[in-house]
Amino acid sequence: MFTGLIREKAIVSLENDRLKVTAKYTPNVGDSIAINGACLTAIFVAQNYFYVNLSHETKNSIAVENLNGYAHIEAAMKLGDRIEGHILQGHIDTIGTIVNIEKIGENSDLTISVPKEKTRLISKKGSIAIDGVSLTIAEVYEDKFKITLIDHTLKNMLFTNYNISRRVNIETDMFARYTERILTAAKSKPHENWERFERLMSTF
Repeated sequence: MFTGLIREKAIVSLENDRLKVTAKYTPNVGDSIAINGACLTAIFVAQNYFYVNLSHETKNSIAVENLNGYAHIEAAMKLGDRIEGHILQGHIDTIGTIVNIEKIGENSDLTISVPKEKTRLISKKGSIAIDGVSLTIAEVYEDKFKITLIDHTLKNMLFTNYNISRRVNIETDMFARYTERILTAAKSKPHENWERFERLMSTF
């Protein structure tokens, strides 16, 4: 599990199915690391760099073209860590495309298009992860949404280098995904679905 609070901007380079990560952070072999939001496993560790493996499924599910240069990285949470962003699994739901960037004072608004079926998992004032960064949704439209990046985020993340048409990894809110699954599965047993939904909501 992750929180969406980026610990470092690392240099990454894709070599076939392996990704070399040059960073101050040193994991152990087998550790999970979120790279631009995607949960990957360290398979080799050396001084100042390590490698993770990308499966065929992972490469098809993320904006793989962004894995040459700088990337956001976050180590997996430890038991007892503070959750300062929101709970993330490191499972990319979809790829979005930046369609508008508007500078407003020291802040910037990014509008990102997504497949229409994904907007039902996105709600105004809810949480979302963009390239692994925990952010709050400002507005939701039919096939896109808007986020506001404050000055602190712009200075410490990679977003100042993002341009229109750039693709980004998106992980929607975990609880929204589970709720949708409960409400849409087993339509022949609506009462059972509502019981599952009520059990889930009782955990909030």
